[in-house]
Amino acid sequence: MSEPKKVFQQTRQHIKTGNLSFLTKQVTEWQKLTKLIQPLLPPNGEWQVVCYQYGILTITGENQALISQLGYLQKQYISQLSQIHELKDLQKLQLRLRTKPQNKPKTANIPKQLSPATQEMLQSAAAFVNDPKLSQALARLARDKK
Repeated sequence: MSEPKKVFQQTRQHIKTGNLSFLTKQVTEWQKLTKLIQPLLPPNGEWQVVCYQYGILTITGENQALISQLGYLQKQYISQLSQIHELKDLQKLQLRLRTKPQNKPKTANIPKQLSPATQEMLQSAAAFVNDPKLSQALARLARDKK
Protein backbone atom coordinates (compact mmCIF):
# COMPACT_ATOMS: atom_id res chain seq x y z
CA MET A 1 0.00 0.00 0.00
CA SER A 2 1.17 3.51 -0.70
CA GLU A 3 1.16 6.34 1.82
CA PRO A 4 -1.57 8.97 1.61
CA LYS A 5 -0.56 12.01 -0.38
CA LYS A 6 0.22 15.06 1.75
CA VAL A 7 0.05 18.11 -0.48
CA PHE A 8 1.67 20.57 1.91
CA GLN A 9 4.69 18.51 2.91
CA GLN A 10 7.79 18.28 0.80
CA THR A 11 8.44 14.91 -0.82
CA ARG A 12 11.61 13.31 -2.11
CA GLN A 13 10.76 14.25 -5.68
CA HIS A 14 11.33 17.93 -4.83
CA ILE A 15 14.97 17.20 -4.10
CA LYS A 16 15.43 16.62 -7.83
CA THR A 17 13.06 19.23 -9.25
CA GLY A 18 13.99 22.00 -6.85
CA ASN A 19 12.06 24.03 -4.39
CA LEU A 20 10.53 26.31 -7.00
CA SER A 21 8.14 23.64 -8.23
CA PHE A 22 7.26 22.78 -4.63
CA LEU A 23 6.56 26.41 -3.76
CA THR A 24 4.51 26.88 -6.92
CA LYS A 25 2.41 23.85 -6.03
CA GLN A 26 1.93 25.10 -2.46
CA VAL A 27 0.79 28.53 -3.62
CA THR A 28 -1.67 26.92 -6.03
CA GLU A 29 -3.10 24.79 -3.21
CA TRP A 30 -3.34 27.83 -0.91
CA GLN A 31 -5.23 29.70 -3.60
CA LYS A 32 -7.70 26.80 -3.82
CA LEU A 33 -8.08 26.85 -0.03
CA THR A 34 -8.71 30.59 -0.15
CA LYS A 35 -11.66 30.01 -2.48
CA LEU A 36 -13.01 27.25 -0.22
CA ILE A 37 -12.87 29.25 3.02
CA GLN A 38 -14.16 32.61 1.70
CA PRO A 39 -17.88 31.75 2.14
CA LEU A 40 -17.33 30.60 5.74
CA LEU A 41 -15.46 33.71 6.94
CA PRO A 42 -16.87 37.18 7.63
CA PRO A 43 -17.58 39.07 4.40
CA ASN A 44 -15.50 42.09 3.36
CA GLY A 45 -12.40 40.64 4.98
CA GLU A 46 -10.43 40.12 1.76
CA TRP A 47 -9.18 36.82 3.22
CA GLN A 48 -6.19 35.03 1.78
CA VAL A 49 -4.59 31.74 2.84
CA VAL A 50 -0.84 32.21 3.05
CA CYS A 51 0.15 28.95 4.72
CA TYR A 52 -1.28 25.67 5.91
CA GLN A 53 1.07 23.26 7.65
CA TYR A 54 0.90 20.98 10.67
CA GLY A 55 -2.76 21.76 11.29
CA ILE A 56 -2.18 25.52 11.43
CA LEU A 57 -3.97 27.68 8.88
CA THR A 58 -2.46 31.13 8.42
CA ILE A 59 -4.87 33.66 6.95
CA THR A 60 -4.35 37.33 6.14
CA GLY A 61 -7.01 39.99 5.91
CA GLU A 62 -7.16 43.73 5.34
CA ASN A 63 -9.64 44.59 8.10
CA GLN A 64 -8.28 44.59 11.67
CA ALA A 65 -11.75 44.45 13.25
CA LEU A 66 -12.68 41.32 11.28
CA ILE A 67 -9.32 39.74 12.11
CA SER A 68 -10.01 40.35 15.80
CA GLN A 69 -13.49 38.87 15.42
CA LEU A 70 -12.03 35.74 13.84
CA GLY A 71 -9.51 35.50 16.68
CA TYR A 72 -12.17 35.67 19.38
CA LEU A 73 -14.41 33.16 17.63
CA GLN A 74 -11.55 30.90 16.54
CA LYS A 75 -13.01 27.68 17.98
CA GLN A 76 -16.30 28.14 16.13
CA TYR A 77 -14.51 28.91 12.86
CA ILE A 78 -12.17 25.93 13.30
CA SER A 79 -15.16 23.62 13.73
CA GLN A 80 -16.74 25.04 10.54
CA LEU A 81 -13.54 25.03 8.50
CA SER A 82 -12.53 21.52 9.56
CA GLN A 83 -15.67 20.26 7.77
CA ILE A 84 -13.81 20.99 4.52
CA HIS A 85 -12.01 17.82 3.45
CA GLU A 86 -8.69 19.60 2.80
CA LEU A 87 -8.77 21.11 6.31
CA LYS A 88 -9.86 18.04 8.26
CA ASP A 89 -6.77 18.17 10.54
CA LEU A 90 -7.14 21.92 11.27
CA GLN A 91 -6.21 22.73 14.86
CA LYS A 92 -5.40 26.43 14.94
CA LEU A 93 -5.88 29.66 13.03
CA GLN A 94 -3.13 32.25 12.74
CA LEU A 95 -4.44 35.61 11.63
CA ARG A 96 -2.32 38.40 10.19
CA LEU A 97 -3.11 41.91 9.01
CA ARG A 98 -2.23 42.49 5.36
CA THR A 99 -1.69 46.07 4.27
CA LYS A 100 -3.51 47.21 1.20
CA PRO A 101 -1.30 47.60 -1.84
CA GLN A 102 -0.55 51.24 -2.37
CA ASN A 103 -0.80 52.89 -5.74
CA LYS A 104 2.46 53.62 -7.43
CA PRO A 105 3.48 57.25 -7.10
CA LYS A 106 2.80 59.26 -10.20
CA THR A 107 5.86 60.20 -12.15
CA ALA A 108 6.33 63.79 -13.09
CA ASN A 109 5.54 64.55 -16.70
CA ILE A 110 8.69 65.73 -18.37
CA PRO A 111 7.97 68.02 -21.28
CA LYS A 112 8.88 66.60 -24.67
CA GLN A 113 10.40 69.86 -25.78
CA LEU A 114 12.85 72.09 -23.99
CA SER A 115 12.19 75.78 -23.86
CA PRO A 116 14.44 77.95 -26.03
CA ALA A 117 16.06 79.37 -22.88
CA THR A 118 16.93 75.88 -21.64
CA GLN A 119 18.33 74.91 -25.04
CA GLU A 120 20.48 78.03 -25.06
CA MET A 121 21.78 77.28 -21.54
CA LEU A 122 22.68 73.72 -22.57
CA GLN A 123 24.54 74.99 -25.65
CA SER A 124 26.42 77.52 -23.49
CA ALA A 125 27.32 74.79 -21.02
CA ALA A 126 28.52 72.57 -23.89
CA ALA A 127 30.83 75.35 -25.10
CA PHE A 128 32.07 76.04 -21.57
CA VAL A 129 32.91 72.43 -20.55
CA ASN A 130 36.46 71.19 -21.17
CA ASP A 131 35.53 67.48 -21.41
CA PRO A 132 34.81 66.74 -25.10
CA LYS A 133 32.38 63.85 -24.44
CA LEU A 134 30.34 65.85 -21.94
CA SER A 135 30.37 68.83 -24.28
CA GLN A 136 29.03 66.67 -27.14
CA ALA A 137 26.36 65.16 -24.88
CA LEU A 138 25.14 68.58 -23.75
CA ALA A 139 25.08 69.90 -27.33
CA ARG A 140 23.17 66.80 -28.50
CA LEU A 141 20.68 67.18 -25.63
CA ALA A 142 20.08 70.81 -26.63
CA ARG A 143 19.47 69.82 -30.28
CA ASP A 144 17.41 66.63 -29.75
CA LYS A 145 14.78 68.10 -27.43
CA LYS A 146 13.44 70.59 -29.95
